[in-house]
Amino acid sequence: MVHNFHINNNDINGLQQVAKEVLSVFLDKKKFALYGEIGTGKTTFTKAICRELGTEDNVSSPTYSIVNEYLRSEGGFISHIDLYRLRTPEEALDINIEGYLYDDNYCFVEWAELVEDWLPEDIVRLHFETQEDESRHIKAFVKS
Repeated sequence: MVHNFHINNNDINGLQQVAKEVLSVFLDKKKFALYGEIGTGKTTFTKAICRELGTEDNVSSPTYSIVNEYLRSEGGFISHIDLYRLRTPEEALDINIEGYLYDDNYCFVEWAELVEDWLPEDIVRLHFETQEDESRHIKAFVKS
C-alpha cells in the first residue's frame, strides 16, 4: 500500500507532523531508503524523524562523513547514511552498509539506489518530490 504525505513550503510544524505520521504508519519498521533529487528535503526530513525518535544529538548531513550515528534517549542508535559521494556499490561495503541495514537500530539511507540490490525486502521506501509551489510530496511504501 502506498502512503502519500505533503509538506507545505517552509512549514516546520507540518514537517514534524509528517515525520510523526510516517513513524506511526510504519510503526514496526526501522529501515528507510530515501530517494529524490538534491534539494527535495531528504536530510531535513531525516532531522525531523530523528527528533521524533528521541535524539538530543545535533543531526547534520553525513554528505562528507558518509555515516552519522545519533544516540536515542531511550537507548540504541539512529544511523543516517548518505551515499551520494560513493561511486560504486562496493564502496558501500567499506562503511559496513550491510551491518547498518540488518542490525536492530533505526537506519535512514539517502541515495539508496546505489545499494538497491542489498536493501532489506521490507525496507520503507520514501520518494521525495518538490512541487511547483516548492512544497514537498513524499510517497512511502514497502515493496512487496
